[in-house]
Amino acid sequence: MLKTFRKGGIHPPENKLSALSKITDIPQSKEYVVSLSQHIGAPAQCCVEKGEHIAKYQLIGKSAGFVSANIHSPVSGTVRKIDKFKNAFGFETTSVFITPDGQNDEERHPLTSEVTAKLSSKEIIGIIDNAGIVGLGGATFPTKVKLMPPDNMPVDTLLINGAECEPYLTNDQRLMEECPEEIIEGVKLLMRAINVEKAYIAIESNKPEAIKALEKAAAHATGIKITPLKVKYPQGGEKQLIDAVLNRQVPSGGLPASVGVIVQNVATAYAVKQAVIDGTPLTERVITVTGPDLPHPGNYRVPIGTPISDIIEAAGGLPENTQKVVIGGPMMGKAASNLNATANKGMSGILIVPKRYAMRQKAENCVRCASCVSACPMGLEPYLIARLSELKDYKRLEEERVMDCIECGSCSYVCISHRPLLDYIRIGKNKTGAIIKSRKTNNK
Repeated sequence: MLKTFRKGGIHPPENKLSALSKITDIPQSKEYVVSLSQHIGAPAQCCVEKGEHIAKYQLIGKSAGFVSANIHSPVSGTVRKIDKFKNAFGFETTSVFITPDGQNDEERHPLTSEVTAKLSSKEIIGIIDNAGIVGLGGATFPTKVKLMPPDNMPVDTLLINGAECEPYLTNDQRLMEECPEEIIEGVKLLMRAINVEKAYIAIESNKPEAIKALEKAAAHATGIKITPLKVKYPQGGEKQLIDAVLNRQVPSGGLPASVGVIVQNVATAYAVKQAVIDGTPLTERVITVTGPDLPHPGNYRVPIGTPISDIIEAAGGLPENTQKVVIGGPMMGKAASNLNATANKGMSGILIVPKRYAMRQKAENCVRCASCVSACPMGLEPYLIARLSELKDYKRLEEERVMDCIECGSCSYVCISHRPLLDYIRIGKNKTGAIIKSRKTNNK
């Protein structure tokens, strides 16, 4: 019996159109616009000037606190300007505009195997911090922070997320199949960073080639186990993955570290190997570009700061019948309002949605079927939380644990009345979160 999490979950069509497409580099863009705010936490502080010539991998944004991350240049070239720039969702962030020179002169410092073997936990975390690595599963939480849990939360297990349960996305799958040795090296470094002897790499069973590749790469690695999982969405959620693999339940409002676990994505492990051993900071990532009518759905190695329009062009261009472009997957992704925006560290996929799939059906009254309750992996009552959000009853929303919602969209997917449950829940969650934050600030 394959393992899986115990509460809720759904089985949407997989639609892994790009599963067999090898990772491909895209042509160089005419300009790269690198945001200084592409991670959870404080934006990085710009440390270059207009007109300055910079090397590839050079630091251009310095982390502005504990929960922040460094930003590096993806190319060598000249800083054309430093200005506000709208991201894919219309929000302005301070960004560095870089005109590439085509030379790609590098500024990096790889380590020999002898030096790497002697690195302490603190030194590994320091390199990860300097490299600007964040969680590449979508959350973009600075990795160094997750590797430094509170002293009252002893950790005994590293859990690597290779589930990739979101429909259409295949970037992690291709990385596992094409770079298994590098991922295992990254896992070893993460184990040393948090001083644990056990690591599990969890992969859904619909990726047999990835499972086989990592089992082979980990054959002589001590303490690393590949764990196949039953296919079920949203298995990639931290709490769901911990439940599935380790049978441990993270309490409401708690961190994975509270049950002795730290979770990292497979792409993050790969980035750790690149940073520590190769001396390469996080300046690019693999992005799945896909859609039912896209000419060349595939997995592309994309420098941070590349225009979304250039990425789509590399996949064959935008089909004429496109209704919307979703950043991420169909379940948790959000529609882009600006294709002139650029790729960032958290961009795992670009989904091109044709008109025939993009139109919502008319919302009807709730029939109290409780399908959303059965589907919710967090054991919530989505119909109730959505209604409370409509009524702006934020006190009750907090009591009903709206902040536990992981925004997976399972409730909206199964709703036979086509109600926009997740939309209302997100609004209520954002407002409730702001109220809780304000209350904590006033009580200090």
